Amino acid sequence: MQVMRIRLNHFQLLRSGGLVVWALVGIPLVLTPFMRGLSMPLQDYFWWTASHLGFGLAWWWLVRDLKPLLHDRTVYLILLVLTACALGVGLFSLSGLGAILLVVLSGVLPWVLHRWQGLAWVAAAHAALFLVFRQLPDTSITQAAMLTGVFLGFSGFVFLLSLFAREQFQAREQLRATNAQLQATRGLLADSSRMAERLRIARDLHDVIGHHLTALSLNLEVASHQEGEAAREQVRRAQEIARSLLSDVRQVVSDLREEDQLDLGEALRHLVAGITGLRVQLHQPASLHVPDPALAQEILRLVQEGVTNCIRHARARNLWIQVHHLDRGIHIHLKDDGVGQARLQPGNGLQGMRERVEQRQGWLRTTTAPGEGFELEIFLPLNPSAMEHDHE
Repeated sequence: MQVMRIRLNHFQLLRSGGLVVWALVGIPLVLTPFMRGLSMPLQDYFWWTASHLGFGLAWWWLVRDLKPLLHDRTVYLILLVLTACALGVGLFSLSGLGAILLVVLSGVLPWVLHRWQGLAWVAAAHAALFLVFRQLPDTSITQAAMLTGVFLGFSGFVFLLSLFAREQFQAREQLRATNAQLQATRGLLADSSRMAERLRIARDLHDVIGHHLTALSLNLEVASHQEGEAAREQVRRAQEIARSLLSDVRQVVSDLREEDQLDLGEALRHLVAGITGLRVQLHQPASLHVPDPALAQEILRLVQEGVTNCIRHARARNLWIQVHHLDRGIHIHLKDDGVGQARLQPGNGLQGMRERVEQRQGWLRTTTAPGEGFELEIFLPLNPSAMEHDHE
């Protein structure tokens, strides 16, 4: 009997685990009318319910897609709602249920805040929790401090575990991206090695075999002028064979030189295959070959840097990459559905891309607007010297 294995990533586990704990915390809310006959004030029961539902909705909104909210100002408002609702559950239910929700909240903080910001948030939330515990009946300052310290320990432990999980996740993502880059570069290096070997064979064939066959053809041409019909017949046959061999050698040399092109398309497919957390759609010809290894390497690095910038800054879900082989060069087009910017401030990555393009006599254009993503166009000529001559 084959057992089905269900594998959850970090975000799915965080989302599902938080919702399960939230549902379990809500069980007393459902049972209270039957257990206590609504002995608590109806107003308190209403605010308890509102706080519990508010926490669930805010949690679902936060963890449904953490990527666009990473280090974004909106996340502070959502975290504030979650904290207030958790404290409200504890305050209006006169219990420690809100403290449990704060422990759950601590698990998501490392994924949306910087390390020290998250620790500060945990400390501030539990300082407010101390005030909630002080409102519990027959609870002294010492008891409230002890309860707060216990839940602070739980929250700190969950925070550190989640922080470790986030760092491991980021390390794996970086390793996967590096592996994809190595795979793409290895493909280019392999093609470059094959090109060098084919060029060496072509030169050897042309310089050695071709030279001897040419000499043989010339010698037979001289011999054909000697006396004797039979000798001339044999000489003519040998001459035909020599010319045929020479033609074959030239054809082999020509074929080898025509195949001296790098398969850039395969390298780009390897590059985008290792990207996670971002849906990348690569559009390119079925066969994308570039004769210059240096140009192929530049194109690979430009696309790689464009993808990296999208992951770091765009907060996008989709990235479209188009690479076309035009008559005089290579055209690259990247577009994402991220947040965009009202005014583009080029960083080191974009400035480095512009410098690479300018060194090869190409051009780079950017287009962006708030809510409309970021668009990047690049053109690299196959023959920079020819482009420079045309401009002159």
